[in-house]
Amino acid sequence: MAFPIDELRGRFPALNLADKGRRRIYLDNPAGTQVPKSVADAVARCLIETNANLGGFFPTTVAAGAGVEEAHQAMADFLGAAGPEEVIIGPNMTTLTYQMSRTLGRGFELGDEIIVTRMDHEGNVSPWLQLAEDRRLTVRVLPFDTETWQLEAAALERLLSPRTRLVALNYASNLTGSINPVKRLVKLAREAGALTYVDAVQFAPHGLVDVQDLGCDFLACSSYKFFGPHLGILWGRRAVIDELIPYKLRCSGNGLPERFETGTPQIELMAGLVAAVGHFEALGESLGVKGSRRDRIGAAYSASIAWEAPLALKLIEGLSAIDGLTIHGITDPERIAERVPTVSFTVQGIAPETLVRELAAENIFVWSGHNYAWEIVHQLGIEPDQGVVRIGAAHYNTPAEIDEILEAVNSLVAMLRQNLASKKGAK
Repeated sequence: MAFPIDELRGRFPALNLADKGRRRIYLDNPAGTQVPKSVADAVARCLIETNANLGGFFPTTVAAGAGVEEAHQAMADFLGAAGPEEVIIGPNMTTLTYQMSRTLGRGFELGDEIIVTRMDHEGNVSPWLQLAEDRRLTVRVLPFDTETWQLEAAALERLLSPRTRLVALNYASNLTGSINPVKRLVKLAREAGALTYVDAVQFAPHGLVDVQDLGCDFLACSSYKFFGPHLGILWGRRAVIDELIPYKLRCSGNGLPERFETGTPQIELMAGLVAAVGHFEALGESLGVKGSRRDRIGAAYSASIAWEAPLALKLIEGLSAIDGLTIHGITDPERIAERVPTVSFTVQGIAPETLVRELAAENIFVWSGHNYAWEIVHQLGIEPDQGVVRIGAAHYNTPAEIDEILEAVNSLVAMLRQNLASKKGAK
């Protein structure tokens, strides 16, 4: 069955907005996607119809409680968790990671070791570095291979030791787009006796997560990256989190997952989270799948991957044809399944921000900078205050939009080079 792109795009009101009569092209998706109307409606409906705190006996509080429970169940199905008690929902991935790092750190001792990578978003690096400083732990840093653009198992093996307590790594890079062989890396860490903390923020919008199959101990993602509201989600293996003692109020509950969810939850955003998972369910149904929620989500991802991969190929091929432009990531068409459709590049002699400003003037939305991929830009020797130009497709983007940005990049690079040449000539 053909991918229902027109029907899917019709779910997203933002895709029809214009500025001074000029269409918008959203290719800023690695930083956050647009949301379907169903998500916005769910948030509004919660605020209007079920706006109350939790734990009471009247209709609004009962409904709010049911919504919070449904959000945990929806994410358990979305991630392939054993149950909703393994799902911790909070403000964002970084805050949840800081919280869990401090909780785990209670059991770490002087001389214990933590491994972080040079491919991770800073949200999965700084919390562990600062924990190591506080607890006097040893930090080992895993570089990525600039030939394969991935974290390599052999390099991890060399860093693991009997003192390794935790390995923090990412599923997919928010700058290079590379998908790492997480299952193999997790297996090595587990065999060494270490816990694994996986950042799946950039993978979750583009691929089906299965925490049971991966074998990791923790996995974090952000719903605003997969068409939902601004929330972070942290899955923790029941056998692991059941033993942990978090920082919490004395009088708050000790059950799972509530003992990790401090304060009043963002109830209306949880309603939007359920609707975001429902977006994938609905896409699966439109493709003719009638099974479980997980089955429908899986079908949606299979179709989305098949739609997004040609977009990524078209983008990579078009950018690669521009003289002096360097793509930082996998470009081999045979390896397109090993990356998400996030493509970052630099152009010789042109500051990324300059190009991005010009694209914004044409109402094409992309990002420049290090994008919190602090370790990556340092390993690649890219000036952090310059960074890269980052273009990221989602499953609501079209081949025509990729054609438009390629045409724009080509013409703008030529214009900017001509301007630079004119300035040099004037001297």
